[in-house]
Amino acid sequence: MHIAITGAAGFLGQRLVHQLLERGELNGQAIRQLTLIDQAEPPAIEREGVELRCLALDISEPGALEPLLEARPDVIYHLAAVVSSAAEADLDLGMRVNFDATRALLEGCRAHGLSGTRLVMASSVAAYGGELPEVLDDMTALHPQNSYGAQKAMGELLVNDYSRRGLVDGLVLRLPTIVIRPGRPNAAASSFASSILREPLNGEQAICPVPTELELFVMSPARVVEALVHGAEVPASALGDFRAFMLPGLTVSVAEMLDTLREVAGESALARVRHEPDARIEAIVGSWPARFSNERARQLGFRSDRNFGDIVQAFLSEVSR
Repeated sequence: MHIAITGAAGFLGQRLVHQLLERGELNGQAIRQLTLIDQAEPPAIEREGVELRCLALDISEPGALEPLLEARPDVIYHLAAVVSSAAEADLDLGMRVNFDATRALLEGCRAHGLSGTRLVMASSVAAYGGELPEVLDDMTALHPQNSYGAQKAMGELLVNDYSRRGLVDGLVLRLPTIVIRPGRPNAAASSFASSILREPLNGEQAICPVPTELELFVMSPARVVEALVHGAEVPASALGDFRAFMLPGLTVSVAEMLDTLREVAGESALARVRHEPDARIEAIVGSWPARFSNERARQLGFRSDRNFGDIVQAFLSEVSR
């Protein structure tokens, strides 16, 4: 089996690579080839029996994906994206990477006759917005309130349509806010959701830019990677005509997140969080819904974290290794 990953140098892409190599198979077939693509060449991870290609490509450039598609991968994970705040700050960049490159990838699959290739695209809770019901489901209309969400929503519609036409076997997974991300804060509007936990747990200061009553829909990195792997194994017959849905996350307020921080690491850790309102961040993140009915995802075998405490403990276990 040949698996390709765009955005493979990112934290999610790297975790997916490690998980796939650890499994060694997908859908009962041995993984024989991995093609990893990102703007900067992804790190090479050697594994006996697996041919690894690490490519530094700008997938928004015309024809950039031709060498990959000519190799006819069995599964493509499309993770490459310009994140929320960056896409809002630079419309042209966001459109080029988040939408144009997605369309080019789908057109490439069409041109090369990759109708049986499973294309798993990572979308986002940011595709929703506006006036919404208290609890959403997969058929709630998309009304994004920022350019990142709009670009993801447009990509979702394309994946659905190309799949409807039998041009590719697509699946869109809308990701909750991922916490706790390792490393340093990035340009994502939701970056604070990790930093208000990660930095205090590491003995560092952090800034909370939103009201503590704000609720988020969250999922741990491990559960997201598990969902991506599972997404390649869900039979096409089980997906039906509508190929996009929200992964099952947890609804948690910022106050509850900080309470968990106190429970785990004490008052001294909590004191490292400074509250400095940022209207721009609040406007973006505050437009994202936080309560979902995920019956369809659960029926297909996708799982949520048990509770927020488990997410924090999983992070602590990782950093202590």
